[in-house]
Amino acid sequence: MLTVSNLSLQFGKRVLFDDVNIKFTKGNCYGVIGANGAGKSTFLKILSGNQEPTTGHVSLEPGKRMSVLEQDHFAYDHFTVLETVMRGNQKLFEIKEEMDALYAKPDFSDEDGIKAGELGVIYDEMGGWNAETDAQTMLSNVGIKEDLHYKMMSELENQDKVRVLLAQALFGNPDVLILDEPTNDLDIDTISWLEDFLADYENTVIVVSHDRHFLDAVCTHIGDLDYSKLNLYTGNYSFWYQASQLATKQRAQANKKAEEKKKELQDFIARFSSNVAKAKQATARKKMIDKLNIEDIKPSSRRYPAIIFEQERDAGDQILEVKDLGKTKEGELLFSNINLNLKKGDKVAVISKNSMAITEFMEIISGNAIADKGSFQWGITTKQSYMPLDNTNFFKENLSLVDWLRQFVQSDEERHEEYVRGFLGKMLFSGDEALKSCTVLSGGEKMRCMFSRMMLQKANILILDEPTNHLDLESITTLNNSLENFKGTILISSHDHEMLQTVCNRVIELTPKGIIDRYMTYDEYLTDKKVKELKTKYYA
Repeated sequence: MLTVSNLSLQFGKRVLFDDVNIKFTKGNCYGVIGANGAGKSTFLKILSGNQEPTTGHVSLEPGKRMSVLEQDHFAYDHFTVLETVMRGNQKLFEIKEEMDALYAKPDFSDEDGIKAGELGVIYDEMGGWNAETDAQTMLSNVGIKEDLHYKMMSELENQDKVRVLLAQALFGNPDVLILDEPTNDLDIDTISWLEDFLADYENTVIVVSHDRHFLDAVCTHIGDLDYSKLNLYTGNYSFWYQASQLATKQRAQANKKAEEKKKELQDFIARFSSNVAKAKQATARKKMIDKLNIEDIKPSSRRYPAIIFEQERDAGDQILEVKDLGKTKEGELLFSNINLNLKKGDKVAVISKNSMAITEFMEIISGNAIADKGSFQWGITTKQSYMPLDNTNFFKENLSLVDWLRQFVQSDEERHEEYVRGFLGKMLFSGDEALKSCTVLSGGEKMRCMFSRMMLQKANILILDEPTNHLDLESITTLNNSLENFKGTILISSHDHEMLQTVCNRVIELTPKGIIDRYMTYDEYLTDKKVKELKTKYYA
């Protein structure tokens, strides 16, 4: 379907990838993963023809159509929403425009009629007469309401533009579908719909995503960009991660006999192949995994930060009491009638249809904002550490990372450079890296600094507002494991489905009419019938 031959890309002396040979075939979904800067998005640009490789070539089977998720959110500002989606099948749209131009001619001739008839046949064979209806259906599926279908793209909010461009990419059943971070700015319902859509998709999908739940739900293969190579593995992200960790452990155990290593890997593959994420794909994936060559599983060169949250002391039984809390901002009622009692050890997923409500709630209980009404009280034995959504104010002063982190130490003893460097080292800032200015950090590096700050505080309450923003999969995975192991209390909001499902034992939803509060897993909450009834009432 899509063949990559002897592909390499080099910028100066830096080689992103070299001698890549791979065939992407029909009926499979390929998740491309790699450390930040490994070249995942660049690889997709080469596949789509938007960037030239240093050597090699990409070939699409003749007669097949490729569709790519547009990254420029302003590219279609001069078109209507519906037209933008239909332009996803450019050949179909060009035929439609040509027919429309012919019929619009004031001196329409017999030749024009013949030409229009020929085009009409092609248009019909391509499903053109249903195209507008299909485009409207696709828009509805991704959460774009009918009253927006004929608006100009320039009139839409950015999050709605993202959805329209996703609908454009999916429109018309392309033979090869290339998606770079397709779940960004989508709500959980739309992500769930997209997971089901791609799981049933019969053509070829190539996707880059930091959403582990999404990769697990849709991928039949993982392409790992590592050591400047693209290694292809059968299975989803969880299979790749666990297999890679096992291979890394085995490499470290130099004295372990080859027979023991092989048996351990075989047992792992047998366990995993019986626990495939999507039932519809289970049989096919099991066959593929069973055929996997043990020697193909390689350890990864990935560097994982050491995120370790420790409590200075255990909290008592009184954690947090919230009474009748309410907040309106910019004329919009974010939440009201919020009554809540946290128990020791609660790990709470904080959700809402309005992300501003979540952030404002966390700002209030962290002491950084004031509620319009109501009150809250932390227990006297609690100590809170807060990861805000926006950390800009933390990085305005031109300080080295060592001096930056020194600001948050708890005693003079801890101000020693060696002590501070220890925390920075855990966040992969070692040697001269720890001396660079905090004003030049990337988004992911700033997040790792914020985690080092939280670790220093040794709080027994963690409050985290979208802590996976800007993080790579390695940092997300490490954070997930750390929060699972944390003995204290957690309040967390996140678009990372896997994190909420594996970490949290309680879900609270903030609404304009009150709070929905349930002791259950995130997946249970999403499917609970009584919760759905309450949502209808609270958001009405």
